[in-house]
Amino acid sequence: MAVRQIRLFGDPVLRSPSAPITEIDDGVRALVRDLVDTVEPPGRAGVAAPQIGVGLRAFSYNIDGDIGYVLNPVLVEVSGEPTPIGEGCLSVPGLWHDALRYPHAKVVGIDLDGNELVLEGDGLLAQALQHETDHLDGTLYIDRLSPEERRVAMREIRESDWF
Repeated sequence: MAVRQIRLFGDPVLRSPSAPITEIDDGVRALVRDLVDTVEPPGRAGVAAPQIGVGLRAFSYNIDGDIGYVLNPVLVEVSGEPTPIGEGCLSVPGLWHDALRYPHAKVVGIDLDGNELVLEGDGLLAQALQHETDHLDGTLYIDRLSPEERRVAMREIRESDWF
């Protein structure tokens, strides 16, 4: 349908836990199309529904050209030793900081037909699964930074042109 505008840090929808999708209707199908269209541009690994102003549990992903979505995702498993890894966010543009993430993650949700959907992987996919499910819980990646890094990030946000 459309590439939607990304909501930026400070927008309350980004800090609000998302509601589960209880009925798959035309509105949800349109949301998925918009999420997929919005994640397609180069440099985007994922877009959560709150980032386009919709408080529902859904996100899209674009990992190495593999584009998809999941509804009502739940992060059911993480493994390995959490390590700081460079991360950015469309809702906090221009910032790049090391966030603590697990090297492996697994998300379970559903597709538009109500069938179970399992996304599991390492590296960038694991990072994206954790990042996008955080968005659905009202958490931003800057919340995962060390206290010192978070202070730096908050200063960068306050000094940014978009804030």
